[in-house]
Amino acid sequence: MALKKIDYARPVYIVDGCRTPFLKARGKPGPFKHADLAINASRALLEKMPFEPDAFDEVIFGSAMPGSDEANISRIVALRLGCGDKVPAYTVHRNCASGMQSLDNAALSIADGRSDLILAGGIEAMSRAPLLFHDNMVNWLASWWGAKTFKARLMVLSQIRPAYFAPVIALLNGLKDPVVGLSMGQTAEKIAHRFGITREMMDAYSVQSHKRLFQAQQDNSLNEVIPIFDKKGRLYDKDEGVREDSSIQRLAKLRPAFDKPFGTVTPGNSSQITDGAASMVLASADAVEKYDLPVLARLVTTQWAGLAPDEMGLGPAHAIAPLLRSRRLKVDSIDYWEINEAFAAQVLAVVEALNDIKYCKEHLGLGSVIGQIPMDRLNLHGGGISLGHPVGASGARIVLHLAKTLQANNAKRGIASLCIGGGQGGAMLIEREAV
Repeated sequence: MALKKIDYARPVYIVDGCRTPFLKARGKPGPFKHADLAINASRALLEKMPFEPDAFDEVIFGSAMPGSDEANISRIVALRLGCGDKVPAYTVHRNCASGMQSLDNAALSIADGRSDLILAGGIEAMSRAPLLFHDNMVNWLASWWGAKTFKARLMVLSQIRPAYFAPVIALLNGLKDPVVGLSMGQTAEKIAHRFGITREMMDAYSVQSHKRLFQAQQDNSLNEVIPIFDKKGRLYDKDEGVREDSSIQRLAKLRPAFDKPFGTVTPGNSSQITDGAASMVLASADAVEKYDLPVLARLVTTQWAGLAPDEMGLGPAHAIAPLLRSRRLKVDSIDYWEINEAFAAQVLAVVEALNDIKYCKEHLGLGSVIGQIPMDRLNLHGGGISLGHPVGASGARIVLHLAKTLQANNAKRGIASLCIGGGQGGAMLIEREAV
């Protein structure tokens, strides 16, 4: 691979990657814990590597809501994989971009010479998001534990109320911005209104996502997905969210989920709540040579951006614009795009924003538009609407699948991007040498 101008101090290579199928959350804890998902993806990946797990210099995973018994989940994964006591590991959290953040951290460590070989990726078992107590129940429990006599306990017991037992659903809290008080779906409604994205446009995009994923499954275009088995021996070998019979007529029957009754964002044109993990091996040129590793692509640069939290869905536009500008690239210089499908409204609004002169001038500080992203080069095999959006894993998934897409199509350059709850955007540019 010819080495050209790079943004990292040393070249950083994506060797390969694997991911689990993305499994639908069904109202109860799914069959796999966070660590189980990452272990499955990573073991399948390591079976293809010519080195032992203890050869890694670091293990880095992203996760937004790990279980209460999985603190620093990356260390748990590293130890269970057999990396040994001496391989350090840490976990990163940047909401929806946690998986991409892990790749950026790994790339920076390789680029500055601290590491040569890193296992990185993203994990989320959203079905296992914790249920918590409200403060009133916590305070009551503190009084109960502090009561030392039978009489004191009777008095505390008389103070409990049925409402105290209502749980705090961490998943719902996590999908709401605490600063502006809006759910992620409400922010999608806002940017849909800003850019005139209609319900019909959202539903049509959603149908396309399902059709593309179904076709990709038929064509074996998702060869990074590995089969996994639960403790009962049940096989999971493909993303569960796909609806091959999806249609605009079916989606039109769904009611608004976030702005009742007049909204346009529904469960059908939003990403699905799922469990999944993606794992990747990143390496320096020295490690590639030492172990004679294949190179899937080169990680060129990563761009992070901030914007108003109530329009967080436009984050990709704010990250893509400076990334392209810094590299003096145009839209038609990019062969394929992956923009995480948090909401159909959000993806469509990003496409509109990058081609809207007013938005580019007022919000991106540009004198002209970035340009029109071709829809036939965007999310070629579906996205979060059809296969799901396990928050901590999606950033790694889109980078991995983008690299696989470049390889399959003998293409050179791609950008993966996503919006981030709290008002941020991330974008990653990868390249490969076309043959």
